[in-house]
Amino acid sequence: MKKIHWSFWGLLLALTGLWLLADTWWPAQGGFFAFRTVWVQYSGVLAMAMMSVAMVLATRPRWLEPHLDGLDKMYRLHKWLGIGALVVGIVHWLWAKGAKWAVGWGWLQKPARGGTPPEFTGLEAVLRGWRGLAEGLGEWAFYAAVVLIALALIKRFPYRLFAKTHQLLAVAYLVLAFHTVVLVKFDYWTQPVGWVMALLTAAGTVSALWVLAGRVGAARKVGGQIEALQPYPALGVLETTLRLDEGWRGHRAGQFAFVTSSRAEGAHPYTIASAWDAQTRRITFITKALGDHTSALPQKLRTGQAVTVEGPYGCFTFDSPEARQIWIGAGIGITPFIARMKQLAREGALPREIDLFHPTAVADPIALDKLRADAAAAGVRLHVLVDGRDDRLSGERLRAAVPGWRDASVWFCGPARFGQALRADLLAQGVPATAFHQELFEMR
Repeated sequence: MKKIHWSFWGLLLALTGLWLLADTWWPAQGGFFAFRTVWVQYSGVLAMAMMSVAMVLATRPRWLEPHLDGLDKMYRLHKWLGIGALVVGIVHWLWAKGAKWAVGWGWLQKPARGGTPPEFTGLEAVLRGWRGLAEGLGEWAFYAAVVLIALALIKRFPYRLFAKTHQLLAVAYLVLAFHTVVLVKFDYWTQPVGWVMALLTAAGTVSALWVLAGRVGAARKVGGQIEALQPYPALGVLETTLRLDEGWRGHRAGQFAFVTSSRAEGAHPYTIASAWDAQTRRITFITKALGDHTSALPQKLRTGQAVTVEGPYGCFTFDSPEARQIWIGAGIGITPFIARMKQLAREGALPREIDLFHPTAVADPIALDKLRADAAAAGVRLHVLVDGRDDRLSGERLRAAVPGWRDASVWFCGPARFGQALRADLLAQGVPATAFHQELFEMR
């Protein structure tokens, strides 16, 4: 999470510093309209920079994953940048439109222009000729972006509709890029802030076109067929085994992939629940009925059905220098740990001591027997906590069950608030922040 914070605030602070080299928050000539001009420019630069980086992240760039701790963290940064761009964009819009409204209502008097207006030549003259068009198109693109970002933040808005409408933000971005290039102060382009804005806007434009062309993740997509379906009705869980075509480069335990079983529904992200074997080319996903789509999977999927898998993504891969590990897989969050146990069992050697805690609302005998068998084969100590039968897992209980907890790295997958509470408790007891790993499995 620290990398996300540093990336978000680092971008804003860096752009602010570069902008201050080119302009000032307090213009020498004074007056409301001079003050308005610089703040319109400043807010516009920040909003467009955030949108540009968010657009680049939307292409799921593989080279960025190691630097931001996985696609789940990249999408969290993407979300924050979208919200930040929305907030700063509204401020920008209010500065631009509010003054016009105030003049129209008689609250402000627009200053009279004195002397002969300067003559512009070359590119600056061309851009100034497009100002009216850029203002009009930018305003409507801003309204569209507000609606689309708001829909993305409404969790009840169906995922399939979110995925389709969210792509329209690429169109809005292209219009706002035109708006920015035309209306940003021309002098900026000859200074560092302009160079950075040119780079970000160019990268965002290429990324938007990539999204609209449907090329996101295209090089990492592989076809396959459903081989087996194993429902667990008591848990509301479905285990799906696929056989993939040639082209899958393999995956590590803890990673996830986007799976498309219906073009109308689109791709959904699922954590992989199996170790990779290039000989069998099988891959397993365990999905829980958490929405309309996942609830309908047992009825919609069938053996032999063609699917597309894109990935793998994620850095929740159990790499840590500590002598032992503590795993916490709450509910469906057990999935990455199942994959890791299968990998350890196949390798035949346990690299460190591992304790796995599995809090679950329902004790399904079949599922728990399979989990116990996986843990035994991998040499992992399993602690099952069933709601209503066992006390809730807390930091205190975890420390009591694992005497060597101070020398362990902690790997958590489950409800976000539960993970945050455990993290706060363990960090307060001296566990380094770098030793607590939490998967942020939310794609919106």
